[in-house]
Amino acid sequence: MTTDTPTISTGPLVPKRPPLDWVARHWPVLALAASAIMLGAAHAFETFGGLAPCHLCLKQREVYWVAGTVGLIAAILQRTALWPRLRRPALWLLGAIFLYGAGLAAFHAGVEWKWWPGPTTCTGGGLATSDDLVAMLKGAKIAAPMCDKAAWVFLGLSMAGWNALVSLGLAVVSAFSALRKQEA
Repeated sequence: MTTDTPTISTGPLVPKRPPLDWVARHWPVLALAASAIMLGAAHAFETFGGLAPCHLCLKQREVYWVAGTVGLIAAILQRTALWPRLRRPALWLLGAIFLYGAGLAAFHAGVEWKWWPGPTTCTGGGLATSDDLVAMLKGAKIAAPMCDKAAWVFLGLSMAGWNALVSLGLAVVSAFSALRKQEA
């Protein structure tokens, strides 16, 4: 007896990869994107929010410039025969850069909380006034914002505190990606 019931072909079974495998595989590009987003957010707070960066804020931005550069180079290297040998060192380097950024941001947050003193380069005089702008037009220098004053706080954390959490998360993902088994 034959049946005329149509059968549905699902095609070859392709194992689904967990999302974490996808993240690990694409981490250099994602690290570059994360760095660009963090730099964009910092510049947006400065440009549209009027929050001038202090010395430590600028140092935290440098970390993302370095991480973005390493992410870009690693993304390019992914397309070469060198990648299997350079994959783990590149991902560990990204992790170390983000971990350094987390430490720098945590240090800055500690300065804001008055847990320890900040560097002497952070002894600015606060926000610029219109008198400061007139003085600057006449050739005087305007003091940078102080590192021990949080310019913006959300849910009890300053921008430095949030940056410490984000950088620590990026360092963890970098380490996770470096420890993942390389795909064939």
